[in-house]
Amino acid sequence: MHCRPVRPTTPLTRDHRLLMQLNLPSSIVTLFDENGEKRDKFSTKPADKGPKNYVVRAMAFSPDSSRLAIAQSDNIVFVYKLGLEWGDKKSICNKFLQSSPITALVWPMSRPNEVVYGLAEGKVKIGVLRSNKPATLYTTDSYVVAISPNTDGTGTVSAHLDGSIHRFIFAEAGGGAANTKIAHHPCVPYALAWGHNIVVAGNDSQVVFYDQDGGVERTFDYSNDPKCKEFSCAAFNPTGESVVVGNFDSFYTYTLNNRTETWDDVGVKSVPNLYTVTALAWKHDGSRLAVGALTGVLDQYDACIRRSRYKGKFEFTYVSLSQVIVKRLSNGTRIILKSLYGCEITKINIFQDRYVIGNTSETLLLGDLETLKLS
Repeated sequence: MHCRPVRPTTPLTRDHRLLMQLNLPSSIVTLFDENGEKRDKFSTKPADKGPKNYVVRAMAFSPDSSRLAIAQSDNIVFVYKLGLEWGDKKSICNKFLQSSPITALVWPMSRPNEVVYGLAEGKVKIGVLRSNKPATLYTTDSYVVAISPNTDGTGTVSAHLDGSIHRFIFAEAGGGAANTKIAHHPCVPYALAWGHNIVVAGNDSQVVFYDQDGGVERTFDYSNDPKCKEFSCAAFNPTGESVVVGNFDSFYTYTLNNRTETWDDVGVKSVPNLYTVTALAWKHDGSRLAVGALTGVLDQYDACIRRSRYKGKFEFTYVSLSQVIVKRLSNGTRIILKSLYGCEITKINIFQDRYVIGNTSETLLLGDLETLKLS
């Protein structure tokens, strides 16, 4: 996968909204559109009336980007309603007050009315927006350092200060929710993400891929590389087939080899004076990656396997082997072809300048560039 810097530098989130937090002491959240243009801003609120002496620990958009959850060190999670248009009034629609500082927060894709967050005391909780009440998913005795949902939002994993990795699967019809300790990592697992596998990394210069039951799939050891420092964060692309892991002055990229079902190290992107990478986020279609660093630098990268033109009228952007963005060059209309089974898209044709047909080894993908509907 190739990463090319794009300016202006802004981080990406789901859908068409971009997010930047500027000037942490004043706790101002600034919103940008997908082209990097500043469009809106608002001020966060403290848990109690008084000075804003808290730190924003994490932020997460709802699946439709209409709401924003903000986790704060003053023991509270606020959910803000952003509105449908730029400039709409921002209002708090939910709040979850806790007895311990919130340390991590995610909003799973398939849970539009639930946020999941971790506490310094070791609990992992869920905030139910409809009832405005929190509930405990499971309890541990160790500080929660990271939480990640899987790509379809049906489960989460949490990493803890003692090295333990816990997996939680949400309840399905006919079954109940389940929490399982799946692994014990040899160092503090600050970098955690769940895609095709679960990737974990920390300060031992190793990147480890686990299966969902905690079995080690592959380990990349950089202990002999003096340029490799502590791994700090990780993020899978939307298909779960590529992952970026942040380090010092660099980030490492890995891609799943569909033919061998193993992970390949596809390279290190070095950025002098970037310092520690503290945040990573992918655009919802996987075409761009946002990288935030300790010094406040925010870079946006164009990420794809390859691009090609079709009859001079269309552009195909392969963001992974199983997902292709088809764009009409005349007006910018786009449709995303994605194999739900993870099959490689080997061929794409367009008929009557409208109907898109994608071939995989086992399936056909159909799309309509006018109605933007997919089979």
